[in-house]
Amino acid sequence: MRHLFFALVCFLVLSSCKEHPSYSWEDDLHARLLRDFDRTEAQVTEQIREYIPNVTAAQMRAWEESKALEYMVLDGKKCYFHNAAPNLFRIDSACHFIKYGDAPLPAAKDSDIVMNIPDIISAVGSSGCSIAVPKRMRITYTLTVHADAVPEGETIRCWLPYPRRDIARQQDVKFISASEPGYVIAPDKYFHSTLYMETIAVAGMPTVFSESFELTSYGEWTPSIADKVLPYNTSSELYKEYTSPREKHVVFTPRLRALADSLTSVIDNPYLKARSIFSWIHSSFPWASAREYSTIENIPMYVLENGHGDCGMKSLLLITLCRICGIPAHFQSGFMLHPHEVNLHDWAELYFEGVGWVPADMSFGIPSFASSNEQTWFYLGGIDSWRLTVNNDFGMPIFPPKDYPRSETVDFQRGEIEWSGGNLYFGDWSWDIDVEYL
Repeated sequence: MRHLFFALVCFLVLSSCKEHPSYSWEDDLHARLLRDFDRTEAQVTEQIREYIPNVTAAQMRAWEESKALEYMVLDGKKCYFHNAAPNLFRIDSACHFIKYGDAPLPAAKDSDIVMNIPDIISAVGSSGCSIAVPKRMRITYTLTVHADAVPEGETIRCWLPYPRRDIARQQDVKFISASEPGYVIAPDKYFHSTLYMETIAVAGMPTVFSESFELTSYGEWTPSIADKVLPYNTSSELYKEYTSPREKHVVFTPRLRALADSLTSVIDNPYLKARSIFSWIHSSFPWASAREYSTIENIPMYVLENGHGDCGMKSLLLITLCRICGIPAHFQSGFMLHPHEVNLHDWAELYFEGVGWVPADMSFGIPSFASSNEQTWFYLGGIDSWRLTVNNDFGMPIFPPKDYPRSETVDFQRGEIEWSGGNLYFGDWSWDIDVEYL
């Protein structure tokens, strides 16, 4: 049913775009790529020289060939990704050593989770309940449309991220305020949780949309999953839906099928299959800043072909490989709200018969500080206490519907803005999230 609903919404979106004959997705995509790839070779070389003063043209070509230095040819020019230089020192091992030495990539979140993970493991062991160690937070989210981005008198439509109310580890959601009195919160059945508002543009003035709410986020962990799993009921609707491919980013390509088989063919236990995939992704693909997902045709294949990915990219690779292996999996995302690192974040959930759905955070992976087997595999069946969950899948409709394609066509995190003249992309507005720990 959900796929039929998705197809209907896609039809409605395409139909609405036909009402705007001046709109072209090809032109929109081109503009998005130009925004992401806005650095010249001279600019990128200068950034690299901060750590490698004598960088040569031959080194630049070698890094491009290895995909450690990302560029595209647009309008006949070589254009580099705006984070190409910082990413080089994350992706290329020799460059990583020059900048960081023997240390792993910096992980500020470790300072917050180094005690949180053992606390969750201990609390779950004592209580037998899989959710534990709650954190209460008050959040103010603000989206600011730049002055004159929309003509005076025109209606600006805004969708802000709002916490889900249908997830056990996210409880006691309390709405506090919104900047516009006529706000609408999406029903729980929508996979992207939104708070919608609209207002009129005023000449020379930025338009500010904001919301405030509280929530309690619990950590979660399920011990000894491998010993608890049962054979799947392969005729169930859950199994069939969440082991199926999805257009664009969960596609069972021959290369992905062969990879899944090579990682799991000699393993029978579904959890141990997932652990083999999880471990391989963790060790094979360093984290790197990512271009906008809307510009990528197939995200898991992008990770394989480029040798790196961010949280959502690696999560979609995990989901695809698990589904190929007959392990139900889906996308989940929102924000990580650790006291020393607040940011957008994506992860996954996997389903094991006899256990249920459990979180799997591919970006946090195997903690560098892990001192036990439970801590090593914590993020394959567990998640820390500082999360804001907004989305329960990717690329699904938002409420009420947009007339134009979204800025975030995969995720819904930063928000969405449009007016009758089109969608407003990221250069026309900014966002901010403020977290108070209660």
